[in-house]
Amino acid sequence: MLWKSPAEPPQPTVADERPDAELVAAVIAGDSAAFEGIVRRYQSRLFATARRHARREDEVADLVQEIFLKAFSKLSTWRGNAPFEHWLMRLAVRTCYDALRSHQRNREHTVSSLAPEETDWLERHAVAAEAAGTDSAAARTLVNRILEQMSPANRLVITLLELEDRPVKEIAALTGWSVPLVKVRAFRARAEMRRILSRMTRDKFV
Repeated sequence: MLWKSPAEPPQPTVADERPDAELVAAVIAGDSAAFEGIVRRYQSRLFATARRHARREDEVADLVQEIFLKAFSKLSTWRGNAPFEHWLMRLAVRTCYDALRSHQRNREHTVSSLAPEETDWLERHAVAAEAAGTDSAAARTLVNRILEQMSPANRLVITLLELEDRPVKEIAALTGWSVPLVKVRAFRARAEMRRILSRMTRDKFV
């Protein structure tokens, strides 16, 4: 691994302030230690991205490691006609998407009803949305449970659009999908969220 845990990332003694292009060129030329400068520069952002898409916290470090390993092996494909950061984030989003699809192929579909605190949050939200608090723990738990049951494509687009507040054009660039396809998938994702929530609510009272 590149590091033992998210809490124990690599800590170079001296920060490498060289531009991305110089670090990439150095790695390609054989100075693999220069890649540590890239890791140090982008690890926080990649951990934040992976945490948005991972199903569990213990998957985050493995996901980030996979992103960096892919980046290391594919550095020569970065042409420099766009910022390195954009290239790396596209790689990160697509790696997260692949992980979601792999998980879906292997998982058993389960539907669980709402917990009491989630039902309470929904009822308060229905009466007064502002008073319910959109960042409450119950709301976050509920959103995560809904995301867990969504298809990989729908989960990815709703995470980028609603949780990370990215514009449609940027999502298209990150995923490799066309702008119309992003819009269609966003529409389908919201519909799937409503179906899942309706099913969870119905199961609670059946």
